[in-house]
Amino acid sequence: MPLPQPHPDLVSLDLLQSVADFGSIRQAALAHGITQPAASTRLRNLEANIGLNLLDRSSGRAQLTPNGRAIVEWSTRIIDDMRGLLEGAAALRSEAKGPLHVAASMTVAEYLVPQWLIRLRTTDPDLRVSLEMGNSEQVIDLVRERRAEVGFVEGHSTLAGLRSRVVLDDELLLVVAPSHAWAKKGRRVSAQQLAETPLVLREMGSGTRDVLERSLQRLGLAVTPAVELGSTTAIKAAVESGLGPAVLSQLAVSADVDAGRLIAVPTEGIDLFRSIRAVWLRSQPLSRPASRLLAQITVPRSVENSNQQRPAPRNG
Repeated sequence: MPLPQPHPDLVSLDLLQSVADFGSIRQAALAHGITQPAASTRLRNLEANIGLNLLDRSSGRAQLTPNGRAIVEWSTRIIDDMRGLLEGAAALRSEAKGPLHVAASMTVAEYLVPQWLIRLRTTDPDLRVSLEMGNSEQVIDLVRERRAEVGFVEGHSTLAGLRSRVVLDDELLLVVAPSHAWAKKGRRVSAQQLAETPLVLREMGSGTRDVLERSLQRLGLAVTPAVELGSTTAIKAAVESGLGPAVLSQLAVSADVDAGRLIAVPTEGIDLFRSIRAVWLRSQPLSRPASRLLAQITVPRSVENSNQQRPAPRNG
C-alpha cells in the first residue's frame, strides 16, 4: 500500500543519525558535505514533517531529545537497507572485469598492496587494477576528485565526505643506525627526548608524520626536523648513514631491523599505534571489484567508521 503523506526523506534521517554520531550539527554537516545552516534547515524541516521535536537547542548545542533518539533507532535499519539497495544497484551496473582505480599511501603501496592484489587475482584473474601512489593527503584528494575509487591511508582523521573502514592495525617504530648512541641494548627513549632530538621525517601530509606529530601534540610536544624526505626508502638510507633517528612503520623497517641495518629502539610514554584505513566517497557506493578487494583484506573485527581502541603507550 502507498506510504502515508507526508513522510520523512532518507537524506534528512541520515543527517539526524550523523548528529547523533558526532554530537554536533556542525560536524554532521561537514561529514555530509553541506553547510551548517543548510543542515539546520533540513533538520527543522524533518521535525515539521514528523511533527516532533527531535533536537534540544536550548543549551546552544543541539542534543537529541528522547523522541529524536527513538527516531534515530527506528531509522537505522531503513537507512542500512537503502545503502544495501544502492550498493546492489551499483554492482549490477558495474563491469565485473572493468578497471579498478586504487590510490595508496607510499607505505601501503610498497608493503601491502602487492600481496592484496595477488589475493584478489585468485578470485578475479581478469580484473585490471591501476594504482597511484602519494602521501595520505594526496590519496584523499584523489578519492574526492573521483580519480580513484578507493584509497588507503595511514592514521588519518580528517575524512569529511568519505566513508572508511579499518583494514589493518600498525605500529610506528623508532629506528637508528647501529652506531647511534640510542642503539645500546636496554636503552629506552622518552617522548620528551624524542621531541628534543632532530629527526629524519617524511614531508607534510604523510600519514606516518601525522601520527607522530599528533602523538607528541597530545603530550604538549612537537617534532624537531633534521631533514624532510619524500620516501620511506630515502629515510631508511639517511638513518643508516647516521643522519639521525626516524619513526617509521614496522611494515617498512622489519626486514632492515632483522638484518641489523637498523636498530629498533623502545619508546616510553608515547602512543605510536595507528590504523590503516580504506576510504571511498560517501555519496558513491563501492563497485563490485572494489567490494571484493576490501573483502579480501579487511580483518574480521574491523567495522566501518569504527574508532579502534589503542593499546597503552609502549614501555619497552
